[in-house]
Order: sequence, then structure tokens, then C-alpha cells
Amino acid sequence: MNLPLLILAAVMALIACRQIGRIRLPIWIIMLGGAAAVLLSGDIQPLNAIHAINYEILIFLFCVFVIGSAMEESGYLTHLASRIFSSQTTGRGLILLFILTMGAFSALLMNDTLAIIGTPIALILARTCGIPDRAFLLALAGAVTTGSVISPIGNPQNLLIALSGGIENPFISFFIILLIPTILSGMALYFIIIRLFPCIPDTIPPVLFEARIRDLQMASLSKVSLALLIGLILIRIMLISCGQPPLLKLESIAIIAAAPILILSTKRLQILKKVDYPTLIFFIGLFILMESVWNTGAIQHLIPLEVALSAPFLITSSLLVSQVISNVPFVALLIPTLLEAGAPDGMYLALAAGSTIAGNLTILGAASNVIIIQNAERRGATITFMEFLKFGIPVTLLQSLIFTGWFTIIG
Repeated sequence: MNLPLLILAAVMALIACRQIGRIRLPIWIIMLGGAAAVLLSGDIQPLNAIHAINYEILIFLFCVFVIGSAMEESGYLTHLASRIFSSQTTGRGLILLFILTMGAFSALLMNDTLAIIGTPIALILARTCGIPDRAFLLALAGAVTTGSVISPIGNPQNLLIALSGGIENPFISFFIILLIPTILSGMALYFIIIRLFPCIPDTIPPVLFEARIRDLQMASLSKVSLALLIGLILIRIMLISCGQPPLLKLESIAIIAAAPILILSTKRLQILKKVDYPTLIFFIGLFILMESVWNTGAIQHLIPLEVALSAPFLITSSLLVSQVISNVPFVALLIPTLLEAGAPDGMYLALAAGSTIAGNLTILGAASNVIIIQNAERRGATITFMEFLKFGIPVTLLQSLIFTGWFTIIG
């Protein structure tokens, strides 16, 4: 009996219903319980569990949470949203601009970053304009996943492919080859949101018309931190595109960006209290549970070697397997296979596309989905597993057809 797989199945089932009797369980408690179960069963040793935790991702998320909290507390987040979205006078136009904005920024700042910053914006826009919270939350989840396809730093698995794969100039290759299907996929996302929410009003009140900055000092520090985050990432992009090693890792960039707030703000303790610690705990549990499942070897035997030679099969495999073991370990497994087979750039890009849009299928398909839901639940909103699946199935199906057709056309 493969106990880790059974525990993973139980965790996924509990996340799907998130209720035992009258008790509603948060996602982070369910995942932490799964990690505790494999530890207590002896399927992973405590020392191995400690090594399984990706501290770089935790540090990156923590620092971005700090920046997001400061932006929200100071009022700068709503002020910025007002500057971007205030020109819209129709509900559908607002949804479209929101998808395009979040998708474009996710390619630059990584989708997890936009999931953190974008959730409060999504809820403010929804509640200001009388649009269901779920419409904007699903639009945000789909946008940050879909938009991240076109960039090697859009998400962790793309970064892994860019650094470990055989693509000579990943920034140019990702953008040129994946831009058109990504735009088409974004439009598919928009039309599905409109179809699922016919109640979106034709006309809306002024978007965040009264949005004002509440704390000038914290807002100024937030601007500095955001500028540092974007600027250092752009420098990293330019260095990598020129074939130079990046000066800083992503977690180092995040630390530098958060430093002005943590060092100079007089309200640093207030900001630290508002950091989304449950999401960080969720990731700790996820790393431990997935490492235990990975160590069984069961997943590796399910992946045939011919994926290296077929873009359609590679995309399909990514969509399915990523739901079980997460897209990052799946990509890590496939890269040596592609290298050994001497696969062309198109196969690495197909792997990137498939493993990324897999995040649109279920809540567990992408870490950004969990971040959005955890953030939303702190603000009185949520998306159930079935609501996400009702959205995820048509979006993922259409997007997989778009990318499969595209790779078939370009050969």
C-alpha cells in the first residue's frame, strides 16, 4: 500500500469539500495535516522533511507579502488601482482590462507576486462595481497563470526551464514563440468569465473614485519597495538575456525590496502582523507531503519517455500530472529527459506552456491559486473547489487546444 499517495488523495478530497460535519477547514490546515501524517507514518524522516522545504520560495513570498501589506495598509494599492482602472465605464471592459493588466505584470513580477498584490484589488473592484467577488477572483487566478506563460521568470517552472533547459536565449524565445497563443488564451479566459457571470452590469459606477492614500510615509516606502522589486527584476532579465549570470537570486531581490519597509517604517510590527502566515504554512506542508509522494517513485513510472518527442502529449501530460505532484517537480523530472533526447526549443516551450496552464484546472494546479484563495478568505470571500473546477475545465480545455494547435502549426 502506497500510504503517501493515499494521504495525498485524502488531502485533495478534503480540499475539495473543505468541511467535516459543521467544521470548515482552511486549506492550510488540511495541507499541514497531510504533512504531519506522512511524518508520523515514517514515510519521510524529520531531517528529510526539513531539507524538502524550499526556503528560497518562502523567503520570496514573505517579503512580497510584506510589500503587499504595506501597499494595502497605506492606501497606495487602491490609489494605484484607481489610476489604472478608473477609465472604465462598463463591467465587461473592466474585467478585460483587469485580465490584461494582471496577466502582463505577472510575466514581469512572477505570478505569485501578482496573486498577493492583486487579490485585494480584485475584491475592491468587485465590491465597488457590484460584480460578484468570484468573477474577479477567478479572472485574477486565470490571468496571472496565463500571463506568466510568456516569460522565463513568470513562474517557478518557467525559471527552471530557462536555467536548466537547452534554450539558448530564453527571454526572446519565450516571448516570440508563446506571445500569440498566450494572447488567444487570455481572450478565451475573458469570454469564459463573461459566460459564467452574465450578471456583470453593462454600466458601473466610478471605479475607486474616492481612493486616497491614508499613510503618506508608508505609501512612499511602498513605492520605493515596488520600484526596487521591478527594477532589480528588470536588471536580472537584461543580464540573463545577455548571457550573463544574474547578480542576485529572486529571494535576495525580494529581501532588498522589502528592506525599506521593514527598516524605516514606524508601523513595521503592524505590517508584519498582517503578513499571510497561513499561506506560508501551507507551502511548508506542501513541500513535505510532495517530497514524500515523490520518494515513492510511483509518479516517475507513470511518465513515458516519448513525451520528449511530442508537443501534444507533453502538454497533456503536464496538465494531468501537474495536478498530482505540482508543476515544478514535474518539470524537474522532464528536463533531463528532454536534454538526453536532444529536444528542440519547441519542446521546452511546450513543457513550459503545458505545466503553466495546468494551474487553471484546479485550485491545487498552481500555488498562485492557493495564495489568492487564502488572501480572499481573510477578506470575507472565497472560491470553492467545485466553483473553481467549473471555471477551470473549459478554460484549460480551450487553452490546451490553442497551445497544442499552435505547436502543431509551427512544427
